[in-house]
Amino acid sequence: MPQLDKVAIQNFRNIEFQELEFSPNVNCILGNNGEGKTNLMDAIWYLSMTKSAFAASDQFNFRHGTDSFSIAGTYRMENGTQSRFSVSCESRGVKKVRCNDKVYPKVSSHIGVLPIVMVSPSDVSLVSESGEERRRFANSVLSQMDQMYLANVQQYNRVLLQRNRMLKDGNADDGLLSVFDSQLDTYARAIGESRKAFVSDLQPVVSSLYRSLSGGRESVSIEYRTDLDRGSLRDLLAECRDRDAALRYTTAGVQRDDFIFKMDDYPIRRCGSQGQQKSFLVSLKFAQYEIMKKRYGFPPILLLDDVFDKLDMSRISNLLGMVAGSDFGQIFITDSNKVRMAGIVDGLTADRTYFEAAGGRFTRI
Repeated sequence: MPQLDKVAIQNFRNIEFQELEFSPNVNCILGNNGEGKTNLMDAIWYLSMTKSAFAASDQFNFRHGTDSFSIAGTYRMENGTQSRFSVSCESRGVKKVRCNDKVYPKVSSHIGVLPIVMVSPSDVSLVSESGEERRRFANSVLSQMDQMYLANVQQYNRVLLQRNRMLKDGNADDGLLSVFDSQLDTYARAIGESRKAFVSDLQPVVSSLYRSLSGGRESVSIEYRTDLDRGSLRDLLAECRDRDAALRYTTAGVQRDDFIFKMDDYPIRRCGSQGQQKSFLVSLKFAQYEIMKKRYGFPPILLLDDVFDKLDMSRISNLLGMVAGSDFGQIFITDSNKVRMAGIVDGLTADRTYFEAAGGRFTRI
């Protein structure tokens, strides 16, 4: 399994330049809010996913006053060899991803090479925000495990963009629309089947983990909703053609899919407390971890960013039991409470490394 041995970060967020060596087991990053803990986690995520877990645009990742950043990591791969991966990005939009100094022909070819899972306070958007956030989560997981899924999503979005551009211009041609509709239908069927299978795999694992974390006080479930339940996308688009022409955008398709999170058969966003929602989200991400571990045959890198925030001690204890009782790989944990972190991690393993963050610099302690 890929393990991050060393990282070098330059001009990423508030990190001017930093080189760090990590434990293959548990790495703890301590410090007050705003000191750079999450930025370090995001840099590690970036090395796997070629984009930030938090910023929609790379312009927000450049350290103030700079116009480029770079992140490089040395990984010990599952066959025991070492490989060096790097990402460099410039403000004019040039991004290069390298493996052992060789540039990937396509940035997306790197997705899935270094499997990773992150749990962070920003996960609350999966409950509170629109279906776009939940689709982004599903795409992130499935794209790491299945390059064909990623290719289908990219092709679907490309054709959808062309169709919407033609509708927006107000010169929709029925013949060309039919061609677009046929292409979208092909990609949508593959995407929908993958998402449906994903929810089928995810549901029992999330339910089991939530019972362990909450002590069995509530039950949770996930429901996949898609326009494809009403028929083929080609037929749906034909039915919506007049409406699409009037509104000037495509009103049916997998770009409208959603994943409904429920607690005791009610939407968790409406009936779940803050602690219950946090417990569900942790269960969701740990379920992602278990599914990816099963698919790859080894555990992904796990990033736990302020994961103990808003969880009471009984739930923290249950969470630790989940971690200690599974075959976990390399873990990175951030927390602002040094005493709490030490009490948790020291009881979990003797193989751990501590870093303290201050102003974008990290010191091993």
